[in-house]
Amino acid sequence: MPDFITLAPQGRRQTLEYAWVGVADAHAPVCVFLHEGLGCVALWRQFPARLCARLGLRGLVYSRFAYGASTPRPHDEPFPRDYLHREAVDVLPALLTALDIRQPWLLGHSDGGSIALIAAARNAPALSGIITLAPHYFVEDACLTGIRRARDAYERGTLRQKLAKYHHDVDSAFYGWCNAWLDPARHDWSIEAELPNIACPTLAMQGVEDEYAASLAQIEGIQRQSPHTALHPLPGCDHNPHLRQPELVIEAIAAFMGETAPIAGGLSTASD
Repeated sequence: MPDFITLAPQGRRQTLEYAWVGVADAHAPVCVFLHEGLGCVALWRQFPARLCARLGLRGLVYSRFAYGASTPRPHDEPFPRDYLHREAVDVLPALLTALDIRQPWLLGHSDGGSIALIAAARNAPALSGIITLAPHYFVEDACLTGIRRARDAYERGTLRQKLAKYHHDVDSAFYGWCNAWLDPARHDWSIEAELPNIACPTLAMQGVEDEYAASLAQIEGIQRQSPHTALHPLPGCDHNPHLRQPELVIEAIAAFMGETAPIAGGLSTASD
């Protein structure tokens, strides 16, 4: 069952749900999971636990403001244009400090991948490394097209009913994300200039059939600006490779983390 913690980044109180998965050893390396734009603790399903069991990690999974059982977004309050930066620079460090987590790995999916990149670029916490799944560093037309399809499925199809099982205020979660990305004032959003500041080990992964991307331009651009980044395209995967082909993703992460965090750092890469 999730626990709850109340934070006040920039003076704004918010209660976040979180859960620990993986090994019970308090001295094990920690991986913090940063969910997508419509995600939450429950929507990671078994992936965090499986990855942490494979690598001997403690895993922290949490729902951001407006998601899951965390504090909902007031319906008349849009996400700010820089909401991903606020999560990376204000909320995430406050959460890590409150839970006494030091030098974690960050694993972020989609919006969470962007948050991981920003946190690494700003050194918002000191990090052991980051893994990004289907991240965004600029606004791509294909991404906006995918979001419009999601809005249509939410308003005319069954997506709202499906998501309502996971979010205490599903409209708060959906429209906070959807309206932020589709806001014309945000279409020039980019963190390209920040990417060269990333100094920690970085793995950028993307499904070759990602419905929110026209190509591999997102992860290729990350490597171009941050050359030490390792790329791992995932054939046969869409925007959710960790759910479609979890073992493929887990083994790729195991290989990457094993190379960048040797046994001396406490990481196990032995198969279960």
